[in-house]
Amino acid sequence: MAEQAELILEGKSYHLPVVTGTENEKAIDIKNLRDLTGYITLDSGYKNTGATLSSITFLDGEQGILRYRGYPIEQLAERSDFVEVAYLLIYGELPTKQQLDQFSENIKMHTLIHEDMRRFYSAFPTFAHPMGVVSSVTCALSTFYPESLNPHRGEEKINLTITRLLAKFPTIAAWAYKNSVGHPVVYPKNKLGYVENFLNMMFSMPSDDYEIDPVIVNALDKLLILHADHEQNCSTSTVRLAGSSQANLYSSIAAGITALWGPLHGGANQEVIEMLDRIKEEGGSLDKWIAKAKDKNDPFRLMGFGHRVYKNFDPRAKIIKKACDDVLNRLGIKDPVLEIAKKLEEVALNDEYFIERKLYPNVDFYSGIIYRAMGIPKDMFTVLFAVGRLPGWIAQWKEMTANKEPIGRPRQIYIGPKVRDYVNIADR
Repeated sequence: MAEQAELILEGKSYHLPVVTGTENEKAIDIKNLRDLTGYITLDSGYKNTGATLSSITFLDGEQGILRYRGYPIEQLAERSDFVEVAYLLIYGELPTKQQLDQFSENIKMHTLIHEDMRRFYSAFPTFAHPMGVVSSVTCALSTFYPESLNPHRGEEKINLTITRLLAKFPTIAAWAYKNSVGHPVVYPKNKLGYVENFLNMMFSMPSDDYEIDPVIVNALDKLLILHADHEQNCSTSTVRLAGSSQANLYSSIAAGITALWGPLHGGANQEVIEMLDRIKEEGGSLDKWIAKAKDKNDPFRLMGFGHRVYKNFDPRAKIIKKACDDVLNRLGIKDPVLEIAKKLEEVALNDEYFIERKLYPNVDFYSGIIYRAMGIPKDMFTVLFAVGRLPGWIAQWKEMTANKEPIGRPRQIYIGPKVRDYVNIADR
């Protein structure tokens, strides 16, 4: 007999099915709870609610495990590259060489964005936050490809929409950066790889060739892989919720970008650098700040240490730490802020207070350091996060639509006034 959970309400017993995942995760299936009992569950923030059955990413925060489609993140970061990982996430299996070559070639064929879209950038003020620009332009892609609005257009056309978005997104992101610094845009060069092309559009000028450093490429490629998916987080859930209404892929991803923009989600690495800047401005001594971090009555918190999901260690941080060291050594940068970061890392890895509480440096700590060393401004940090997360968002949208999941419609517990009669304004 299938495993069941017993629920007793008002003296009556109800049996609800138990669902077990492939990694022995267990859930009580409550989809019929309201019909059976008249009750709903209350779970603010959905911390204990499974919104879907998914075969994309497995995450175990207690054990520090992250796997894409069953493959450990450590192996993918070491042996794969971002385009191959994107294929894996979206289509479920590692590609053959022929499949990967065709996938890469298809992306290169669609890296340009329509010249009319270039005018959008000139309409944004130079002080516009790049995330607002990226979200707006991504959503606008649906107006240039109206066939994407048809949710029943067939697998081949859906794959074309996916390819277009993967190809054009680095161009959209790089042009948002160029707009923010008042520089002319740089067109994609399809002889370059995915990461190299993005870096070239970011840092070269139309009349110059950007010298692409393989150490930088390797570090950014790893960062994109590490950010490619992370289960049902805020932005991913937003993509799925928007897509559940049969909204097109471009607008669903734009919704995810907007959710990622929030400082509680995608802005953590920016907050790391802002914290380090503050420490530098106040003299650079760490003793004061370490003491503040240990004082439970002090509101100050060390950004980039510990993780709300990983209760042991962030497996991504172990991987990116070496890439961070490689970048700093390669560039030979003498930046007081980065020197403070390295000292802070040393303290956290050796201080019993941090060790006991498992407050290890996380991926946001190291990614912020790498981006700063590369010369990427803070406002672009979350855009880089979005470039990495794009394949995961696409995979989640694709899975949700393929499974014909119902439109998302959370319930609520109403706590407002009871029924009352309207009072004319003269009598109030």
